[in-house]
Amino acid sequence: MRHQRAARKRISMAVVFSLLVTGIFLVRLVDLQVVRAAELNAQSLGKRGIEVAVHAPRGKILDANGVVLADSVTRFDITAAPKNVKDFNRLLKDGSTQKVTVLEAINEIAEITKSDPSKLLASATADPNASWAMLVPKVDLDTYRAVRKLAIPWVYSQTEEERIYPAGSVAGNLVGFVGTDKPLNGLEATENSCLASKDGVSTYEQGADGVQIPGSTVTTTEAIPGGDLKLTIDSDLQWFVQQAIAEQAQAIGAESAMAGVVRVSDGHLMALADYPAVDPNDVGATKVDFYGSRSFNYMFEPGSIMKAITASMLINEGEAGPTTEVTVPGVWHTPDGARIQDSTRHGEMHWTMTGVLEQSSNVGMSMLGTRLSSKIRLEYLHQYGFGKPTTVHFQGEAAGILASQWNTQQNYDTTYGQGIAVTFAQMLAAYQALANGGVQEPLTLVESCTKPDGTVENLSSGSAHRIISAETSKTTLGMLESVVTGGWLSTQLTIPGYRIAAKTGTAQVALPTGGYGNDYIVSVAGIAPADNPQYVVIVTYVKPHIMKSSAAAAPTFRKIMSQVLKVFRVPPSTSPGPGYPTTW
Repeated sequence: MRHQRAARKRISMAVVFSLLVTGIFLVRLVDLQVVRAAELNAQSLGKRGIEVAVHAPRGKILDANGVVLADSVTRFDITAAPKNVKDFNRLLKDGSTQKVTVLEAINEIAEITKSDPSKLLASATADPNASWAMLVPKVDLDTYRAVRKLAIPWVYSQTEEERIYPAGSVAGNLVGFVGTDKPLNGLEATENSCLASKDGVSTYEQGADGVQIPGSTVTTTEAIPGGDLKLTIDSDLQWFVQQAIAEQAQAIGAESAMAGVVRVSDGHLMALADYPAVDPNDVGATKVDFYGSRSFNYMFEPGSIMKAITASMLINEGEAGPTTEVTVPGVWHTPDGARIQDSTRHGEMHWTMTGVLEQSSNVGMSMLGTRLSSKIRLEYLHQYGFGKPTTVHFQGEAAGILASQWNTQQNYDTTYGQGIAVTFAQMLAAYQALANGGVQEPLTLVESCTKPDGTVENLSSGSAHRIISAETSKTTLGMLESVVTGGWLSTQLTIPGYRIAAKTGTAQVALPTGGYGNDYIVSVAGIAPADNPQYVVIVTYVKPHIMKSSAAAAPTFRKIMSQVLKVFRVPPSTSPGPGYPTTW
């Protein structure tokens, strides 16, 4: 009986103890899975879940024909988890294992990546508690695959996008370049809204040994690639133009040079070259002043190439025509106190306005130009686009200098291209209007942006507007033909089979302290064919040392215009020019 009572007591105590233990476990379970579940899950994920960026490629920059000027390629950073760095056993093809020491593994990586083993070892062991260390940045795909084949358990990789410029310096002045974390120059910067990509985010879980658990990757934010930017530039022509101005600039010792080709019908820039030109793959090889495009940001007095614009105003207002007679002295002291002189000494000449253009007479153009009030001429200059940036809106683009009121001397100087500062791009836009029947189309460098979903957005800006009549345009071009057929540079400007309308220009460079020094800016601006205008070409050299006249620019102009007419298969002229008289 006593044994039975003792047995029942032991059973009761066991039950009570079991219930007590079960209760403790239940309380702990509720605490872990209900009360503290969110907190513990977050802590667990923080230890197991690794968040990584998923890189999306930046958009391409393409020329008018789809040639890639800027692209992004995938590179791989070879990294390590220092806290897991140790000797390991490598599984061989025959099923056996081979022990690999840390030093042996480091030497294998160094051999493949052509790196310094001591630096790799230092990076991998600098902080034994770290989860990440860079070993070799930005290796190519073949190198990455070779490292991966080593199957080193504590070596990982992550992808990076690297910007490359397959054409090098061709259009480098326009394309620009990117830095380590953002676009810095040119279209890379101004058109970033099209080109920029948006990285995504993915998370994977790792085991206690730091190795990614297969199948655990979850993408939380999708990566979005950038759009592709299409330019109006023809890269082959751009290369040709760059080479042409570089060769001549070096021959004449010019500080810099600019040349451009514009399609008359729509204002598209087919080539726009600067010398020196930056190579986006090797930015440091170029002086900072030439990182961008001086065609847009360098201001200068254009000289006599502006006389064609003044002539068009006079014709359009009915104040003069190609046969208008004027008696031109070598030096003119105006009634209101200004003094104008021609570049070469001469006695009293009897020239028509055509002759004034052919002989590039400052005095003759001043005498004719001031038949129009300064208010009317200023309005025409604004209409042609001077005094404001072009419709391209390039990075750092200058507006030029066009005073709202002119003093006595400026009133005359502006008729022949001094007393006003322009950009090379503005002159291209003005001559496009002169050639296009008097209608100025928006100067265009960027044509469109194609988004990742295939949507094409037209990026050209501005609208066409008429400045002069079609008849004025035709008459002005007919007068400019005399510069090619009878001017002093006739033999250097003529292109067999084509009627060419052109104007030469030699302008003194203003000194910061006032007045003019001994440096010059020389240009040739032309249109072809004159009877059916298709293309405008302008060539400008800044501060040449050897040849300080427009004769320095003439050979390059003819070389470029000849190439343009050939490449774009422009039919030759079929009728003779008007042959306006130049004297009376």
